[in-house]
Amino acid sequence: MTVLKIEKLSKIYGKGAAEVKALDNVSFEVEKGEFVAIIGASGSGKSTLMNLIGGIDIPTSGKVFVDGHDIYALNESKRAIFRRRNIGIIYQFYNLIPTLTAEENITLPCLLDNQQVESERLEKILETIGLRERKTHLPSELSGGQQQRVSIGRALINTPAFILADEPTGNLDRKSSGEIMDLLKFANKKTGQTLLLITHDEKIALQADRIITISDGKIISDEVMKA
Repeated sequence: MTVLKIEKLSKIYGKGAAEVKALDNVSFEVEKGEFVAIIGASGSGKSTLMNLIGGIDIPTSGKVFVDGHDIYALNESKRAIFRRRNIGIIYQFYNLIPTLTAEENITLPCLLDNQQVESERLEKILETIGLRERKTHLPSELSGGQQQRVSIGRALINTPAFILADEPTGNLDRKSSGEIMDLLKFANKKTGQTLLLITHDEKIALQADRIITISDGKIISDEVMKA
């Protein structure tokens, strides 16, 4: 089952002599349960691609289908709701609300949707991310690794079509980075959660099942890794 389809996606910034083609006619698909790493150097277009997949920016041309839905056929408000319900985004710098506890940050997508939080699912997520004993702590009372665990829990709470992780270990030390990658791989392998990971780190990318390499806004390779 295809959960993500990117069709001839392009993004151009500026005009005339100042024009920059950040993304150039990119197409690929991701199947349910895949762990795909999108790798590229700074300025390669991977961050632009992430913003377009996540419905955060608007493409110059092309389409993004999530679970068969053309997300850019939706207006801005409907797209924001769709994104919150169907795409779990993990940021490098956590993006937690400082005045909310770990538990409240995790359940925020549900609360914004006026949906009742499933207590059983919340408890399972807290156990999975190892923060059951720290669920009432504020972000300032948590380590960087623990804050990133909270952001993973937040991404998982709505059972999204896929998780989109932007350099999720980029702000962490080696030990915490390893723990976060283990957690993401657990979610992928044990629960079948589809995972797209944006990174410039080849060592991180090599942990994926498939690596898409971007350079100058184009896909230059799309390789399935051997088991």
